[in-house]
Amino acid sequence: MASLMPHAARTRAAKHRGQEEDSMGELLSTVTSDVQQLLRQEVELAKAEVREEATKAGKAAGMFGGAGFAGYMVAVLLTLAAMFALANVMDLAWAALIVTAVWAVVGLILYRRGRTRMRTVSPKPEQTMETLKEDMRWARHPTG
Repeated sequence: MASLMPHAARTRAAKHRGQEEDSMGELLSTVTSDVQQLLRQEVELAKAEVREEATKAGKAAGMFGGAGFAGYMVAVLLTLAAMFALANVMDLAWAALIVTAVWAVVGLILYRRGRTRMRTVSPKPEQTMETLKEDMRWARHPTG
């Protein structure tokens, strides 16, 4: 049949098939480019979320460190001062034990505050994980 078709008609049909193939190639190229851009954006979002969580973790760790050092210095100096003050009314050993108990309570309070702040740190980039799941659902059913 194709040989009975005039040459001009065969040429037009071939051009039409070529245009369909070109537009299909262009469409595939556009989709590939969009997916690459989407993945780049997801990676940037993940980086931003991890940076934010690392900052929170660093602040909590700094509080642990600062609480430990300050607690140590204060405990040493105040323990000595309180022990010598209490030594005027009781035995020095009892005075040391009382002051030590007070600083144990202070240390416990600082530890609990640091632990509470550390629990708010999320190492997993929640927003990125959710958008990746949405992207995967879309990729499976782009028209639905």
